[in-house]
Amino acid sequence: MLSETVACRRLEESYTRIVHPSGLTLMLCPMEGFSGAHALFATRCGSIDDSFAIGDEEYTTVPNGIAHFLEHKLFESEEGDAFEQYAKTGASANAYTSFDRTAYLFGCTDNFDQSIEILLNLVTKPYFTEKTVQKEQGIIGQEIRMYDDDPDWRVYFNLLGALYHNHPIRVDIAGTVESISEITAELLYRCYNAFYNLNNMVLSVAGNFDIDTVIKACDKILLPAAPVTVRTREVDEPQSVRERRVEQKLEVATPLFQIGFKGTPKSYRENILAQVTGEIVCDLAVGESTELYRTLYDEGLINASFGSEVMAGPNYLVNIFSGESRNPDEVFARILKGVEELQQNGISAEAFERARRAAYGRYAGVYSSVEAMAGMMVLASLADFSAYEPLELIDELTLNDAQAFLRENFDPARCALSVVRD
Repeated sequence: MLSETVACRRLEESYTRIVHPSGLTLMLCPMEGFSGAHALFATRCGSIDDSFAIGDEEYTTVPNGIAHFLEHKLFESEEGDAFEQYAKTGASANAYTSFDRTAYLFGCTDNFDQSIEILLNLVTKPYFTEKTVQKEQGIIGQEIRMYDDDPDWRVYFNLLGALYHNHPIRVDIAGTVESISEITAELLYRCYNAFYNLNNMVLSVAGNFDIDTVIKACDKILLPAAPVTVRTREVDEPQSVRERRVEQKLEVATPLFQIGFKGTPKSYRENILAQVTGEIVCDLAVGESTELYRTLYDEGLINASFGSEVMAGPNYLVNIFSGESRNPDEVFARILKGVEELQQNGISAEAFERARRAAYGRYAGVYSSVEAMAGMMVLASLADFSAYEPLELIDELTLNDAQAFLRENFDPARCALSVVRD
């Protein structure tokens, strides 16, 4: 069993990475002084993986929403619902599907050994029948209809639909009522066998637990898996945006907006790590300490809901500013002008250092949170970097790095505005 310690000299902290004989990668970080533990069992299977091939086989195209559907179905077994088992241990369980991964998780303060076994069993023992699939189609169909009327959800996906021509990131993670109606038990098993091979998965645990307990549970439940190679389809995505502006009518008190800059994607690993630089550049462009932010706020064009985020994954990188405004088009115009001026005049060394230090403080906080540390280790394993690498990147980031990111990933010709208003 391969085992190594991954350490961070700056924080004087470390975690253990183990490759279990089953093929599963374990990322284990016992943390002193915490009463609870948090565990995630994850695979790099997200909503964008709509066409894939195992080894040299032909590509299989699956209905949109199948990764999310699979997530729902794995909680069901011949013995019943996994949530009922967690209720007996007192653990808080959940799962999520994003564009590029699916994770099953629980948090607990007691009965960790029982809860970790439930987690391993639910993910590794799929149970799908046509009857239970049909039942789930009705449940998820209701969930999709609910999100169709959610203003925050719609302004977000309308933006992605405006930015991207062909990339599956423009499709709702849950799919559509029509697409999930095409899902069968056979397709679920095919998707499961491709993406839920233990050699391509990670189990991450942080907090108050014993490493031997996790290894014993893995020894007891997991069977060695033969490695498989999964290829996902290459996306032919133009650099340009599909639409400059999109608007949808929904019931809202104040118009919602999202402004997205379509970045230049690189490798999966580079894109994930680039989020760190992107967050700093967003802060430098329209962060709370900028004159542009203060002007927009003082004029009542934005309010406290204004914020930014950077989304990154396979073949995509997007820098987003969002909030509420009585005049989203004016906010859009001002931010475009502000970005252009920043590109022309350059980022000041003082502002860069302030934003870099603020980012360092935010990321340092990740490593003192049980939940955040477990999540960071999952991301690090799936994207192949050390969980401490984002902190090291911030420490070594230069003003020139930030200015290069600004030029490359904030092109005013490659941005779009999404608005939802009454």
